[in-house]
Amino acid sequence: MKKSQIMSALITTAFMGVLIVTAYAAITGSKKEGLVEYVGAQKDIFVSGKASSVVSLEDLAGRKGLYAMGPIDGLDGEITVFDSKPYITKVRGSDYVADNTWKHGAFFLVWTEQSKWKDVPVPNTVKGYVDLQNFVKAQALAAGIDVTKPFPFLLSGTPVEIKWHINVDRTEGKPVTKESFAKSKQPFTTKNEPVDIIGFYSEHHAGVFLTKYTPVIKEGSGMENAIHIHLVSRTSKASGHIDDITFGDNMMLRLPQP
Repeated sequence: MKKSQIMSALITTAFMGVLIVTAYAAITGSKKEGLVEYVGAQKDIFVSGKASSVVSLEDLAGRKGLYAMGPIDGLDGEITVFDSKPYITKVRGSDYVADNTWKHGAFFLVWTEQSKWKDVPVPNTVKGYVDLQNFVKAQALAAGIDVTKPFPFLLSGTPVEIKWHINVDRTEGKPVTKESFAKSKQPFTTKNEPVDIIGFYSEHHAGVFLTKYTPVIKEGSGMENAIHIHLVSRTSKASGHIDDITFGDNMMLRLPQP
């Protein structure tokens, strides 16, 4: 092999090495606990005043059985990945746009890679968000899942109603505060629409990949929120963060199997 060819091979190898290191660096700082992995934290934006990207969704592309969710950097939308397909929504005007590309960053992201699930019918006694949180924990315990650590779950069916939102920047160029973050949400409602829902349960990650309180679990209520749930509609472009849900008949919960 000629000297020029050797040098070319070395340069190519070094370049590929840089690409690999760069790709790895994009998710440096991610943590794995229980059945989930996450990077970044919601509370960090109130310290820095910025909703800056901590991970590129492209770094997770190609993984099988991937389920993920998080807010787009800059408070510019919602990320939901259901069975390795991204569903991205962003508010534009009084409506929203949707795409299925990986070219987005998040200021925090939580995900799991799971291919085996156990189906659990949801009884009619589960009426709404709080019932769901309690039901998920009870069924996870019955299935032998360690509920002291975060775990994913899925839901499918046709709820009577879902109230949900998409993040949209309403900070007016000022540092992000809890007050401006609360305002930076555009609400939407779907009714009697078949959906798939991805959720993450944790009793120890408030301010990281879920909030301590929600529109239906308020401070002083004696309860704390332990779930973060997103919907993906089967019949429309609707996808985003669920704030409240009213269940319909024949809903199905799916819990991870070892």
